[in-house]
Amino acid sequence: MALLALPTAAWSQDPVEKGKEQPSADQLAKFSYLLGWRMAAELETFPMKLDPQSLMQAIQDRLAGRESKFSKEEMDKVRTEMMETFQKEKSRQMESIGEKNRAEGASFMAENGKKPGITTTASGLQYQVVREGKGEKPKASDHVTVHYAGTLLDGTEFDSSYKRGQPTTFPLDKVIAGWTEGLQLMQPGAKFKLFVPPQLAYGKTGSGGAIGPETTLIFEVELLEVHPVKATP
Repeated sequence: MALLALPTAAWSQDPVEKGKEQPSADQLAKFSYLLGWRMAAELETFPMKLDPQSLMQAIQDRLAGRESKFSKEEMDKVRTEMMETFQKEKSRQMESIGEKNRAEGASFMAENGKKPGITTTASGLQYQVVREGKGEKPKASDHVTVHYAGTLLDGTEFDSSYKRGQPTTFPLDKVIAGWTEGLQLMQPGAKFKLFVPPQLAYGKTGSGGAIGPETTLIFEVELLEVHPVKATP
């Protein structure tokens, strides 16, 4: 738990050794309160409500040099049990969020597929041709250079090569399935809008904090270059 970065090596526990370099009683009182406040703020992020009495008792016992109420084995056991409980609760929350996202995504895709200019493939991927290109379409084994922007259904942008000011190059078979399929439909210079259902994106796990479980994603993708990979003889 990262509370405050304290320069502990600069202060000795012996006030005689450091003399005037020691903080005053008023400074210590204020700083102790600040430390407690910061600690409480971090503890508020716990997924379960803690028992403040037990928490304060443990702090007082430790600072007073008293022995812990629990043996190391007991503490390890409690820690393991709580980690298991946290994981179960996290899984439950992810499932609940996933169900909501899946329903919203399915509803969106059903309506979106009825719009003019939207094509739905056998896999469930939907795309709209914004601009046609020319030349050879890439194969899954090729590398491609693209510019893109990715958004959630509510319009929140979670990634953009445009904002980074630099396109990205990658093997086409090493990205989400919706991209592998969608980019093979494009020619160099083309710009497509891809509507990617969760089973062709990040599925049940999501990705990072921005993309939750079972999330439908929207990408605007420009295929700038295709870099064919020669088969090994």
